[in-house]
Amino acid sequence: MLPDKRGYFFGFGGKFVPETLVSALDELERNYRAVKNDPSFARELAYYLNEYAGRPTPLYYARNLSASLGRLRVYLKREDLLHTGAHKINNTLGQVLLARRMKKTRVIAETGAGQHGVATATVAALFGLRCTVFMGEEDIERQRLNVYRMKLLGTEVVPVTSGSKTLKDAINEAMRDWVTNVNDTFYIFGTVAGPHPYPEIVRDFQSVIGREARRQVFAKTRRLPDYLVACVGGGSNAIGLFHPFYNDRKVKFIGVEAAGRGLNTAKHAASLCKGSVGILHGAKSYVLQDRFGQIAATHSISAGLDYPGVGPEHAMYKKTGRCAYVAVSDREAMEGFVRLSRTEGIIPALESAHAVAYLEQLNRKAKKGSTVIVNLSGRGDKDMSTAVAALKL
Repeated sequence: MLPDKRGYFFGFGGKFVPETLVSALDELERNYRAVKNDPSFARELAYYLNEYAGRPTPLYYARNLSASLGRLRVYLKREDLLHTGAHKINNTLGQVLLARRMKKTRVIAETGAGQHGVATATVAALFGLRCTVFMGEEDIERQRLNVYRMKLLGTEVVPVTSGSKTLKDAINEAMRDWVTNVNDTFYIFGTVAGPHPYPEIVRDFQSVIGREARRQVFAKTRRLPDYLVACVGGGSNAIGLFHPFYNDRKVKFIGVEAAGRGLNTAKHAASLCKGSVGILHGAKSYVLQDRFGQIAATHSISAGLDYPGVGPEHAMYKKTGRCAYVAVSDREAMEGFVRLSRTEGIIPALESAHAVAYLEQLNRKAKKGSTVIVNLSGRGDKDMSTAVAALKL
């Protein structure tokens, strides 16, 4: 499923940006079209994904977790095992190779949980590019380990003090920087949101997850899975898993958003479950907003899901019914965090813990013996200070 020529997925997406960014986005799209089907670009990207990032990642049968649930056969797509600790490296490697072909000498990025920032800082160091990452002050506090990692890699981390001081505001600041420095700067956008062509670019680079999982699950079970489950903030790890299975209609998609302190409160980040159609960061999608169209404040225990919008391809999946979107609370996410740690010895990122936590609900209604792939999008090292406080360890 491609967006149309204007960048719309079934009416969602587009390019709602200041005039000063239109030419930059047009330049980005021209260059991406030139490399998208270029065998030499594909070979170079495959080399770095395999030799540097550590692909392919395993599809691991979580025997103990499955036994504790009782009805589901759960497989984990182990993106947490990648270099830098999350799926984000798939996208940053693709985009930095594109930046080099465009002769850009500086890259910038936004980050919430810090994993995209670390992945951007990593590829900038690898290829000798100057790098600046924008990060909300609140996220800097709860993800300080990743701030240290970015600085060690030679990246300038710019604290964002406006608004809610989280991912939304970091994106705003990154876009302002790009407008000012567009001639030498490439914006490595971190998720499948934002103006066209970013939702398509990030989706394509992250789809390596689903392509691998499709081959791996068939090799292990001789059939496709019954369910795919992934957490959804902006939505890149979920789209990366879902997209290669899009035409396999018997495979059900479940996207898990952050219910925070409850969907009946204002303290959540469930754009698809509770949002309405609006414009955010250059694209039309489901967003959390008030009746005047002002973007609402959000909350999630997970910094990477603490975002008031979602990518337009997810909006299309919701509207067409291709994916069911649900929400998991902070408390439930922490239960998933502990459960996976103690059944499998795998400490997940708090983002991924939302997907793990949803298995308890799915287990009650799925047919016994159903096969489920959960995208374990990142590891939990970065979240230990949050976990210590929440669990009183």
